[in-house]
Amino acid sequence: MASDMASQEDTVKQAALFSALADPTRLKLVKILSQQRSPDALCVNALAQRIGITQSAVSQHLRILKNHGLVTGKRRGYYVHYFVNHEGLRHCHHMVSIVLNIKRSH
Repeated sequence: MASDMASQEDTVKQAALFSALADPTRLKLVKILSQQRSPDALCVNALAQRIGITQSAVSQHLRILKNHGLVTGKRRGYYVHYFVNHEGLRHCHHMVSIVLNIKRSH
């Protein structure tokens, strides 16, 4: 019974993560941020201009991605610059592998 409960909790967490990445704007943000390097990190304004949506919409999407550990921010002066959280992406990859029962080849 306890393992069923843990399994249910895992399934809920996995579904929440997949739901966060299912949004096209959030997926775009992750793709853009995954291509950035530390000195070239982007702030909300730059991300909004690249994607063509408002700064407040970008902020809301980033909040969701941060809550799932996929994105992190670092304050630089007045602005927060955002980065992809590579450890969070590795965890996401691991979750996908578990859900799809994919065995590692190496």
